[in-house]
Amino acid sequence: MRAAVDNDLVGIRALLATCELPTEDVTTALLPGFLVSVDEGGAILGSVCLEPLGTDALLRSLAVAVHRRATGLGTSLLLAIEREARACNYSRLWLLTTSARKFFERERTKVPDEVLKTAQFMRLCPSTAVCMKKHIA
Repeated sequence: MRAAVDNDLVGIRALLATCELPTEDVTTALLPGFLVSVDEGGAILGSVCLEPLGTDALLRSLAVAVHRRATGLGTSLLLAIEREARACNYSRLWLLTTSARKFFERERTKVPDEVLKTAQFMRLCPSTAVCMKKHIA
């Protein structure tokens, strides 16, 4: 697992598309928040990203290649990004998801403006996505 570099952008976007996750706003500007897991050939096997939102962060783009699912890679990515969030002194992680509900508590009210104004919340995630938070401080 390592921080993403510019050359990873195409691989990250391809993985996210395969996992039916939004790619529209995944640009080089977002890359500093990404961690990736790669195979020996450099192919992206998993990704996760922190998008800064003041004292909080949006956890996004947590994806694992189909052939690596159920191996613990997703959990490893989540734990690694939580460590990054703590190191950056974020107090909460926010998540919009249709499938990763077990990792976060549900939060339907009191969503901060910073989260409400993200592209993920406003237009990229489906209306069926649940907004959740996890205290990490």
